Amino acid sequence: MCALRVVRRVFEEGAYADRALAAEAAELGPRDRALATALAYGTVQRRATLDHVAEALVERPLARLDAPVLAVLRLGLFELMYLGGSAQHAAVNEAVELAKREARGGAGLINAVLRRGAREAPGMLERLERGGDATPESAALLHSVPGWLASQWFRELGAETARELLRVVNQPAESALRVNSLVAEPDAVAAALPVSSHPGVELPEALVLDGPFDVQASELWRSGAVQPQSRGSMLVSRILDPQPGERVLDLCAAPGGKTTHLAALMADHGEIVAVERHPGRAAALERTTARLRATSVRVEVGDAAAERSDGPFDRVLVDPPCSGLGTLQSRPDLRWRARPEAIGELAALQAGILAAGARVLGPGGTLAYSVCTISRAEGPDVIERFLDAHPEFSGEDARQLLPHRDGTDGFFIARLRRA
Repeated sequence: MCALRVVRRVFEEGAYADRALAAEAAELGPRDRALATALAYGTVQRRATLDHVAEALVERPLARLDAPVLAVLRLGLFELMYLGGSAQHAAVNEAVELAKREARGGAGLINAVLRRGAREAPGMLERLERGGDATPESAALLHSVPGWLASQWFRELGAETARELLRVVNQPAESALRVNSLVAEPDAVAAALPVSSHPGVELPEALVLDGPFDVQASELWRSGAVQPQSRGSMLVSRILDPQPGERVLDLCAAPGGKTTHLAALMADHGEIVAVERHPGRAAALERTTARLRATSVRVEVGDAAAERSDGPFDRVLVDPPCSGLGTLQSRPDLRWRARPEAIGELAALQAGILAAGARVLGPGGTLAYSVCTISRAEGPDVIERFLDAHPEFSGEDARQLLPHRDGTDGFFIARLRRA
């Protein structure tokens, strides 16, 4: 029931999957919550593939189905096609019972379609897999992403890299923690947690969990010893490389993982001005800095693109809003929210915030630009245009993290220096 409610809220109400899950699964134990997460996230992620199979089984356009019926159908097909441990008859019976409660008049259709699906859907999936992902169109269907996104990645990354990337976007994201060096040492924290080595980005403060752990219910969380954060996000602050005693400007700072990491790297000596436009997010950022004992941080509610008069700063972090295409593993509904036309709009916003940060950077200062996406328009193109227009800046480093290669969220990170 929990998974169905999450799926319905995502596709019928436009809810974010993670927030809907947090609300619906609040009373579940760890085991039931893990199952609900797998069912809900998997059904949302695999929508395109599930709908392709469903249309063949129903033999009519899915748009003619009532929304609750379609939600139960998607959930049941996901269990039949992707959760190999589920007994087929049990999955069908569970879906029928859900339909009786949530989709009045749809139980008969669900029963008939899923019984047929139990026989035919796994074979249909096998045929899709045998057909492969040689083209953007076949890759979009097999890996369940919008066609425009598969085409963009094939064009920008090359066919082989795009295929390798698409093969991991439906796998669970890493569960990583940053050990807050203002409070604890990585070895001591690691000894108390289910962690192991993982390939990809290596940082001394990064721990990747290898088993279940309720972070926010732990004493480590309450004491400020740890912060959930992907290794890609941690790498951003490492690339900026702030030093104790410096003045640092952090633009678009919430939710605060990078901000508090900067404070830790500076041993909390110096000044960090953390700018966040949304008052609610700024308040949450202040709570995060207090929990992680980052007393050098001053939170400011304001527009990151606005002119400032409090420069110069030794280092500036520009972490603007982006399409988030590097986080599809942890944000299952994002692929269906993203719009290709929005990428150009975001690139213009990113360029404006980058220019604002550059204006208050002191001579010889360092600027880091980061976006958690895999999109040329929001990454290399923004930096190339900026450097063309600002000859006083030079590029020192630029990296595109890819989940299949680097084991963490997809990020573009560039470090620039002012002459």
